[in-house]
Amino acid sequence: MVPEKMVSVSEHPNPGADPEALLADLDPEQREVATNLLGPLCVIAGAGTGKTRAITHRIAYGVRTGTYTPSAVLAVTFTSRAAGEMRERLRALGAPGVQARTFHAAALRQLSYFLPQVMGRAVPKLVEHKAPLVAQAAARLGIEVDRAAVRDLAAEIEWSKVHLWTADDYKNRAAAAGRGVVAGCDPIAISRLIGVYEQALAESQSMDFEDVLLVMAGLMIDQPRVADQVRAQYRHFVVDEYQDVSPLQQRLLDLWLGDRRELCVVGDPSQTIYSFAGATSDYLTGFGRRYPEAATVRLVRDYRSTPQVVSLANSVLRKAKGRAAGVELVAQRPSGPAAQFRVFPDDGEEARGIVARAAELINGGLAPERMAVLYRTNGQSEPLETAFAEAGIAYHVRGGERFFARREVREAIVLLRAEAKAVTEATPLELVHQALAARGWSAQAPTERGAVRDRWESLDALEALCRELLDTQAQTLAEVVALIEQRAAAGHAPAAQGVTLASLHSAKGLEWDAVFLAGLSDGLLPISLAEGPLEVEEERRLLYVGITRAKEHLQLSYALARTAGGARNRKVSRFLTQLWPASAQTIKKARGLDVPAAIDLTGPELVRFEALKAWRLEVARRAGLPAYTVFTDVTLRALATRVPATVAQLATVPGVGPTKLDRYGAAVLEVLRAGR
Repeated sequence: MVPEKMVSVSEHPNPGADPEALLADLDPEQREVATNLLGPLCVIAGAGTGKTRAITHRIAYGVRTGTYTPSAVLAVTFTSRAAGEMRERLRALGAPGVQARTFHAAALRQLSYFLPQVMGRAVPKLVEHKAPLVAQAAARLGIEVDRAAVRDLAAEIEWSKVHLWTADDYKNRAAAAGRGVVAGCDPIAISRLIGVYEQALAESQSMDFEDVLLVMAGLMIDQPRVADQVRAQYRHFVVDEYQDVSPLQQRLLDLWLGDRRELCVVGDPSQTIYSFAGATSDYLTGFGRRYPEAATVRLVRDYRSTPQVVSLANSVLRKAKGRAAGVELVAQRPSGPAAQFRVFPDDGEEARGIVARAAELINGGLAPERMAVLYRTNGQSEPLETAFAEAGIAYHVRGGERFFARREVREAIVLLRAEAKAVTEATPLELVHQALAARGWSAQAPTERGAVRDRWESLDALEALCRELLDTQAQTLAEVVALIEQRAAAGHAPAAQGVTLASLHSAKGLEWDAVFLAGLSDGLLPISLAEGPLEVEEERRLLYVGITRAKEHLQLSYALARTAGGARNRKVSRFLTQLWPASAQTIKKARGLDVPAAIDLTGPELVRFEALKAWRLEVARRAGLPAYTVFTDVTLRALATRVPATVAQLATVPGVGPTKLDRYGAAVLEVLRAGR
């Protein structure tokens, strides 16, 4: 921020005693970063290598040695959480006066200071959500849009702004940039929409988040005294996560700098995963061309993950085509357990297998909040949510709503309930398709990406669930709806803490002791929408980000089919083909059996497992149900290995929820007592 009272940069605070003490616990590369205080500096920092530690110590060392005035340093990052963490570390290191903010927060505070002075007016009202104005602009143009289409069009407007494109630029350049059709609108229609949207902003005397940067940049260009004042205030800049910078952010950064070269950038080309939002690693990888005199330091020592995790992460990137100038990580932690690779018959079994392993870790003393399950799309969360709920293990969904709380899913269930009451000759599955089609579902995935695709993923997951319930537990649509509502109720049990369920994108910057990577099959990772080589390689980096979130325990898995009894035609992700340790015989076994691959029982465990299977088969025959709807093989294996002796112990086994405990608990304990 630019404070109301400008601070003279010639005034230095007391440097403090023994600045060298700050360097004592840094490794050689981190120390090189911390002591390289003047001139341009580029830090290529791999995952878990202590980049925040290095740059905060650099700032604090500069302050203590008297090289920096705290108020003359601006550290910029991309999330409020990261900026807050940086401020806390700087305070602890004795540099509380340094500003650490996001690009938008820094620009907004500067606007708040300069607009009243220069223009005689306050900062316009900030529009936090574009959707209402986008919908208004679409209505003016006669474009029919729904909620998902509005979200996608808003994202496209944002993309054009961060690329510094006007409406005319979009019309003339979008096709060449491969933007294509978005929410049913071609580039010409979107160009017109951008123009009307900007008009709506002006009429409401508002601005959006991109305008914060655009207006501040424009103010510095049009008002030289504003530029002079900002540059007099801030002499040293640090930009974290520089691989995520957009052309708009880079433009503002250039204006902040002027002709000075006191810039330190930190980033990792191998973690560039937001190009769909306008981020580019070109500024990071091309830093040496812009600043030929720049020093470059590469942080390679990984303090987060075990050698087993680090080795796998390096191997995934080693196969990349046209690999970016990242780093090869060198593990610093002691050896840990080998990464586990699992193949499951279907998505439901994969979810239950993950929950079973999570339960083992919890029973071994690992807290649920120290583990995460990561997946490519939000539509993959439903079977995981169901499996955790049935096992009674607390969880929360990060970066998105729980499956049954999503608006499109809630609305579809209302329609399913209505269809269930209709008098018709249509089959239950036909009624399901009618209801879901009314909310935007189709048998074929849409070619659009963004919110339209996300909505379809959720509805398609609901369709798969309905189909599975009709195949296994229900004969009518009313029964399907009742079972779905039971699942929804179970999944909404409040949980302040628990296992994290998150998309790979929303996991960036986080870490857990145990990480499960689910759905690692071609078509999911890389996602089928990734058609060009650049898009495919970004999907590879997404997998790399997922792997490097794990500190110690890592499990990678995929399912051969989506639903139980479905065609088992999925293949492992192309990124893992040569790294997957399972033999062809193991995969063949998984294709032929309703059990996960690579799980073996011996001796008494096997005897108990077979006894439980025989009991389950008899129960299923009497009820006229498929055997696995009583208990899955994963649950039977857990029962055979744990051998619970009481109802309380039985309730802790994954897959034994309250309903099944009440229905089958006494019989299961009897089978296990006989098996002892």
